[in-house]
Amino acid sequence: MITAEQGEQLRTWFAERLPEDVFASLVSVTADREEITVVGTVPAGESVGEFRERTRDQRIEVAREAEELYRRKVAWGVRSGGETTLFTHLAVPVMTRLRQSERQVLDTLVAGGVARSRADALAWCVRLVGSNTDAWLADLRGSLDAVHRVRAQGPDMAGGADSVKPGPAS
Repeated sequence: MITAEQGEQLRTWFAERLPEDVFASLVSVTADREEITVVGTVPAGESVGEFRERTRDQRIEVAREAEELYRRKVAWGVRSGGETTLFTHLAVPVMTRLRQSERQVLDTLVAGGVARSRADALAWCVRLVGSNTDAWLADLRGSLDAVHRVRAQGPDMAGGADSVKPGPAS
């Protein structure tokens, strides 16, 4: 998870490097440990396919620079007509341990045809929770940003107790 400040720095970095004619506007830049996702609006009168073809070389050039600098893959997406389409994005495997009752939930989704496998069922559950708890997750992310800011303002703990210098005598 990245902080709001780091997210804003990423957004600024991409906004400065993307040629002006790539997106009509930059919608969002989000990141996790593996991937940075850049989403913008398609210029008026252009289809998603036309956009992808026209901007491919420009996006590849910016992505290469970002991947070297940030050590994360770059994914791209566009917003057009109220819909967001992601392309060139990662699907990262995640290891988890589940108890029998939790596995039964996944197996029920598979048996009911909601998902093809336990992995698909788990991804479906994550999407469902995310879509039904957007406000709560936003509050939680905001709280984590506050924790990062407070930690950054604290004393330098790397040097141990000796690294804290006494203030002026009263």
